[in-house]
Amino acid sequence: MPRINGPSQGEGLQAVAMAFRILEFLAAQRGGVGVTDLARALDTTKSRIHRHLRTLVESGYILQSPESEKYRIGSRLVTLGRAVAENFDLTAIARDEMYALRDALGQTVVLSRAEAAGAVVLATLPGPEPIEIGVKPGSIMAMHPTAQGKLVLAFGDPVLRDRVLNSRLDMRTPRTITSPSALREELDRVRSRGWAVAPGESLVGVNALAAPIFEGGGHMVGAIALLGSIQFIEAEPSEAQIRRVCLAAARISARLGHAPRSPLDVA
Repeated sequence: MPRINGPSQGEGLQAVAMAFRILEFLAAQRGGVGVTDLARALDTTKSRIHRHLRTLVESGYILQSPESEKYRIGSRLVTLGRAVAENFDLTAIARDEMYALRDALGQTVVLSRAEAAGAVVLATLPGPEPIEIGVKPGSIMAMHPTAQGKLVLAFGDPVLRDRVLNSRLDMRTPRTITSPSALREELDRVRSRGWAVAPGESLVGVNALAAPIFEGGGHMVGAIALLGSIQFIEAEPSEAQIRRVCLAAARISARLGHAPRSPLDVA
């Protein structure tokens, strides 16, 4: 069979990878970026960057300003992102892990999506106990007094975190954290250990243990939480509870393309 002239398979894969790196970098910037800054950020040559930029401009995925000659994302990429978001069903992806977590620990399991307004509840899976503690799908979990909300603040947009820390923190119960400095320390702990609790902070006698869910780019997109009485989920949860919740979050994240920090995360 005759050999087709053109780049090798390896070169083609490298070109595709570089194009995605350019798109990801531009999507993360608030303003336009020049060729020199792009080449420096991606550790490559200006000529190589320029070849990719020309192709991406011609396809409509990025735009070049005629005044500054800088590049930014184009309408076609925005449209693609919206289409992906509309077809992104976190509930379907997490369903098996929710059932496994509920069956293993015997408490209500809650799945939420991270948004600027807070943690939006997508699904609730009640535990087997006759007295049910749950939260309605569609509910927005407040930022500072809930485990899911703390995760949004700890792993989400720093601008959002600063805005909440500089705002008035409402007291829901006597245990609610209302001091900005105390909340900042709490968020530092959440980032350090990778999970959050809110014992009696939103509702007296109720606690939640939550772990973050990340997508392939490393951004937090949601959380999975164990919800129940403080009698069963103590202020300092058991090692078994922590491990199972974090493991469920890691497995869901892996399905979204997120690389685990260690093989044990998805064991």
